[in-house]
Amino acid sequence: MIKRIFSALLLLGTSCAVAQTGGKIASPVDYVNTLMGTQSKPSLSNGNTYPAIGVPWGMNIWTPQTGKMGDGWAYTYDADKIRGFKQTHQPSPWMNDYGQFAIMPVTGKMKFNEDDRASWFSHKAETATPYYYSVYLADADVTTEITPTERAAQFRFTFPKADSSFVVVDALDKGSYIKILPKERKIIGYSTKYARGPLPKNFKNYFVIYFDKDFAIAKTWSEKELKEGLELDSKHSGAIIGFKTTKGEKVIAKVASSFISFEQAEISLKRELANDSFESTKQKAKDLWNKNLGRINVEGGTVDQTRTFYSSMYRTLFFPNKLYEIDANNKIVHWSPYNGKTLPGYMFAGTGFWDTFRALYPFLNLMYPSINKEMQEGLINDFKEGGWLPEWSSPGYANIMVGNNSASVVSDAYIKGLRGYEINTLWDAVIHGANNEGPMDAVGRHGVKYYNKLGYVPFDVKINENAAKTLEYAYDDFAIYQLGRALGKPESEIGIYAKRSMNYKNLFDPSSGLMRGKNEDGTFQAPFSPFKWGGAFTEGNSWHYTWSVFHDIAGLSKLMGGSEKFVQKIDSVFSMPPVFDESAYGGVIHEIREMQIANMGQYAHGNQPIQHMIYLYNYGGAPWKTQYWARETMNRMYSATPDGYCGDEDNGQTSAWYVFSAMGFYPVTPAVDQYVLGAPLFKKVTINLENGKKVVINAPANNAENKYVQSLQINGKPYSKNWISHSGLQNGAVLNFKMSATPNKQRGTAVSDFPYSLSTEKK
Repeated sequence: MIKRIFSALLLLGTSCAVAQTGGKIASPVDYVNTLMGTQSKPSLSNGNTYPAIGVPWGMNIWTPQTGKMGDGWAYTYDADKIRGFKQTHQPSPWMNDYGQFAIMPVTGKMKFNEDDRASWFSHKAETATPYYYSVYLADADVTTEITPTERAAQFRFTFPKADSSFVVVDALDKGSYIKILPKERKIIGYSTKYARGPLPKNFKNYFVIYFDKDFAIAKTWSEKELKEGLELDSKHSGAIIGFKTTKGEKVIAKVASSFISFEQAEISLKRELANDSFESTKQKAKDLWNKNLGRINVEGGTVDQTRTFYSSMYRTLFFPNKLYEIDANNKIVHWSPYNGKTLPGYMFAGTGFWDTFRALYPFLNLMYPSINKEMQEGLINDFKEGGWLPEWSSPGYANIMVGNNSASVVSDAYIKGLRGYEINTLWDAVIHGANNEGPMDAVGRHGVKYYNKLGYVPFDVKINENAAKTLEYAYDDFAIYQLGRALGKPESEIGIYAKRSMNYKNLFDPSSGLMRGKNEDGTFQAPFSPFKWGGAFTEGNSWHYTWSVFHDIAGLSKLMGGSEKFVQKIDSVFSMPPVFDESAYGGVIHEIREMQIANMGQYAHGNQPIQHMIYLYNYGGAPWKTQYWARETMNRMYSATPDGYCGDEDNGQTSAWYVFSAMGFYPVTPAVDQYVLGAPLFKKVTINLENGKKVVINAPANNAENKYVQSLQINGKPYSKNWISHSGLQNGAVLNFKMSATPNKQRGTAVSDFPYSLSTEKK
């Protein structure tokens, strides 16, 4: 029934978009559109995604590459040529990639450089799913298919009748190696290319490729020249192998890679692909996606809503990538991006905590705690091998973004119940990061001496984004305090972090009711424009960062004059025009443009700092406004289409916002055992927790008009609070929402119903 509806909608287009899905979805991966967010460019992001062909948290991802090799905009929906199929580890175009190489079939002449080998293609002849990709390359008259495992993949090329069919392997520039072994039908090589560093000098992504057909031709190449010999070590190395093919002949290539060695790549290839056929690998990958996506089952929404939900959920399950491998003795090992050694234990890479501490890691703690336990063990190894926790890993330390939000990632995991790893080592790591400047601005705390002495990072001491850093450090101090309490640390040791968590008050400007940069002498920075992006703030303005007091919204509300004025202040974000001052950047950055065109006033959902703000109405006694704006944002800012996001997707964070919001709650304060309530999007959501318990969220009257919560019962008992607990959900729960078209302005208005704030807890 469901498949028939879905197929009919794909044929009929959007005219039937309001059709409802039926009961439980048997294959949620069929609802994923991997092209969601791919219609992007540097000046305007609709996601800045690429069609990622991989398995959840796999070490490798594959993607068709439409842009120039080395261009972060790997695949853009409006492009009409494919240059190759690239193994990638790219978290975002702004971070770009590392260890990438590409494979491309051609026919006719021996075309190997990326401009010559590029082929026209059409989305009409393209199938893009998480576990399988297929496209017809018109110039070559070849269909290319890809299906992945964690560290390997199978390619299937369907060739025309030709005396000269070829496969090109491109190890890219910046130093690469290639060797062809015709007797083994094999190509090996490595890439040393990376965009963010520094990395140890021995960084290599080793790859091995086996074909199921003898080579009639085998050549190496560099830049635009064919070379003599079957082995080449150069700035830009590649290979091209050729053979005769009959019409419709299928050639299989099995490929795997390793950051450790060629031998380890061979081990992964044999372990993960074994003797599996292409179809067998494809089915295994599909089953893996359905197992992971099926942890949440949504019912009773429109087909479009269901597609958007699972397309967003798919994005939450990629980053960080596994950087670890399994050796010949089945031991977990990794190449260290910090010291270049191969060492035992877990390692992950490819995420920025500035984005993902907000919702992505809380989502993992709710739905996939076992994988985040591995990630926590990886953080332990980051600290042991590099001396610091990363704030952005790509794959080692990257000097980008602000904050010390590794503290939140570590604390939230432990407080949400993860155990069985060296938490005291992580405690040492967060304390070290909180009190020292790192080897680069984005590691440790830039400006920490000012922050610890004055209670803020000053505006006039040549430290950029000082107000943003102050606000994030204050929350990070709270996260450290919470972890210390959970570990039973004495107040004499952790009290300083509770005190510093109130440093946000030092930047509150009573004259504007907003956060404002402050000079070293205690005066506020002037002149002050709350619409000025950058400067004191990070990819936002004061209207965006003022709400970054995740841990003490009650304290912020009090500074603003109490609940009524607090709610009015949030209202004004939506009611103001989308004016902006871009002078700090010297031009309009894409995040500004995305706010400007969204028609939501100063609300800039396309970037992370303000994404939690909608849920803050719950702290001012107006939960129905959260319900309204969460639904508006889900409806207007997300769709399972190429332009389906309203800004950078960013490693699962913007997607996690949608998944949480569609379930009806959101983690405003990571490192606290609470989720703040909104309203569910579907008539029924079933959450299958890893511990075997279920959370069932029923909202049978839910529809486009009935977006407001009239009442809520949890486990059969009336419930008036504006939050639910993580620990309560872990025991299994049934939430029954009564929905209506008019808001209930009495429910959730008492102060006793408000979510957690540190200052009210202290009282």
